[in-house]
Amino acid sequence: MDDSLYPDWDSAYLDNVDRLYRLMYHKVGNRPDAEDLTAEVFKAALGPLWLTASKGEVRAYLLATARTVLASHWRRRLGREVTQVDPDADLSYMNADLSYEAATAPDPDAGPRAEQVLSSLPGQYRRVLELRFLEGCSIKESATALAISVSNAKVLQHRALRMAARMAQELEQ
Repeated sequence: MDDSLYPDWDSAYLDNVDRLYRLMYHKVGNRPDAEDLTAEVFKAALGPLWLTASKGEVRAYLLATARTVLASHWRRRLGREVTQVDPDADLSYMNADLSYEAATAPDPDAGPRAEQVLSSLPGQYRRVLELRFLEGCSIKESATALAISVSNAKVLQHRALRMAARMAQELEQ
């Protein structure tokens, strides 16, 4: 048999699952979603993909499918598509430690960084994030504490998260 072809689906899966899982983990940042998305890629590719394609074509098809699956994931989660999947641009995820211990180990700098980001936000933005994420309040409870409508609290939280992300990115640079 030609070495540029996969002999069966098992070998195609085994040769590509780790690569796709690491890519998904790199893009979503957590194990459960990465596992689900990797499975979704293979499930979506199983029907249209033929094993008579070369290994390179199989990998390219799986990557294109991963892009589509990832875009759907972010559309469901954030209401917008994120379709940039370029494993050649950033190969650091291929060597990442994805063990359970590494995934659950606390980052000692996270607390001070979070405090720094929160302190740089305007008052209501900071307060809505403190209520929601530090005190564990629901959006309705946060709205009541801030004396605003639930709709306004949702918008405020969204804007606060976007501003906090920008601030965190600026602090990293």
